[in-house]
Amino acid sequence: MRFLALHDLSSTPLSVHKTAMGGSDQRIDVPLRLRAEDRSEHPALREGERDISFADLDRDASRVAARLRDAGVQPGDRVLLYARKSAATVAALYGIWRAGAIAIPASAELRRAQLVHLIRHGGVRLVLADPRLEPEVEGLAPHLPLPEVLEGAPAAGPSDAPGGDAPAAILYTSGSTGLPKGIAVSHANLLAGARIVSGYLGLGPEDRLLSVLPFHFDYGLNQLLTTVAQGSTLVLQRSTHPGAICQALEKERITGLAGVPPLWAQLFATGSPLGRMDLGALRFLTNSGGSFPVELIRRAKEALPNTRIVLMYGLSEAFRSTFLPPDELETRPTSMGKAIPETEVFVVNERGEECAPGEVGELVHRGPTVALGYWDDPEATARVFRPDPFGSGETVVFSGDRVKRDEEGYLYFVGRRDEQLKSYGHRVSPEEIEQALQASPLVQMAVVGGVPDPVAGDAIVAHVIPASDEVTEAEVRAYARGAMPRYMQPVRVVLHERFPRTASGKVDRRRLLSERPCP
Repeated sequence: MRFLALHDLSSTPLSVHKTAMGGSDQRIDVPLRLRAEDRSEHPALREGERDISFADLDRDASRVAARLRDAGVQPGDRVLLYARKSAATVAALYGIWRAGAIAIPASAELRRAQLVHLIRHGGVRLVLADPRLEPEVEGLAPHLPLPEVLEGAPAAGPSDAPGGDAPAAILYTSGSTGLPKGIAVSHANLLAGARIVSGYLGLGPEDRLLSVLPFHFDYGLNQLLTTVAQGSTLVLQRSTHPGAICQALEKERITGLAGVPPLWAQLFATGSPLGRMDLGALRFLTNSGGSFPVELIRRAKEALPNTRIVLMYGLSEAFRSTFLPPDELETRPTSMGKAIPETEVFVVNERGEECAPGEVGELVHRGPTVALGYWDDPEATARVFRPDPFGSGETVVFSGDRVKRDEEGYLYFVGRRDEQLKSYGHRVSPEEIEQALQASPLVQMAVVGGVPDPVAGDAIVAHVIPASDEVTEAEVRAYARGAMPRYMQPVRVVLHERFPRTASGKVDRRRLLSERPCP
């Protein structure tokens, strides 16, 4: 049975974990060892002009594990990885797991105030840091520079620490209020995510994926884990400038690219170099972290007619819930699709009953990617990770996302349960207005919020990245008047060149809607 109240698991009896999946073969570092045996010289990573083979990556991971053990790290200890994306970062991540420790990957953009929370809340035993970032963690926890743990240490053998439902990582994610929560994910969770995504994308050893997303983001982490599991190659991309990404796609003959909506807004913007590139090798794009605007989908299909676009939906507490097969994109471009393999997704009303087609309810997720819970936060865990209302005996995740299902079973996102606006007596989701605006050829992306108004209740404000410099606020408002009812129409349209982003690359909605907008 899954446990919900997570505390210091280094001292928790192993009997609380599932014994059926606790063996050493159910560890997330095992696929790397297997690839080092059967694809030893195949490039696991490409960094700049250098290839790193699976054998080399496996050796470096073992060196990190040996150095961590020499530093006193025990199975179940938490190790914070505070580093920019590199081959050394990947080796450190796998080395943490090989030592039997729990990894906390952190954004290199974090500064001291945020690191204090992660280190204290996670009970971090040791920090592995880029040398240039070490001053930020000075005095907060014992730390080692990342290059040091890769040099000269003897290789460590496999850990006999438990896998399966034992925690492998704590992924910190910002919520709507308060400090970031740490989501504890198990070895079994990570293995299942890699297995499921590899399956529906059809990943194989000859694939070359461009790693644009950071590893502290579950989407970016899964991309790494899937390439290792399938013996593919991950090309590490540090620059997020659209020109640099386009050049890498062409030069490295990339076959798959994972991204979030702000990236697509840049890559498919007017004047982007992507349309002039030879990208014949690019067989698929995947999107998560927000809706892929319909207008951008149209542009993407024009620019890349032979590239399949896979729309996905997920939440950090269960990683991935649904995906839309590319063959369905033409007929239902705004759909979230259906449940991923090995998973069930329900739409549940406030009475705990499954919703009828067209009825809006909360998305509930059941399956092998359901996380263990929130680290050291039993109350928050109990609110989100609950017993299955339909009696399977498993723990499910109540997502907080409001969705609906059509007659054929395809799901559509309506909005967050806690983000509803009430305009002229009507409850409306910001997402619904955003999708309506993004259907216009005038708009690349839109983020919608509300401000108090004595007449309207919530007056709608739309922050918009226009499709071109010639688009005006008046044109967007005129489009809204013709495309949606009065209670959905924005009273103000604010034009932006770009939106602020979170460390994961997603739109920072909270900052955008709270700050004084700058055109």
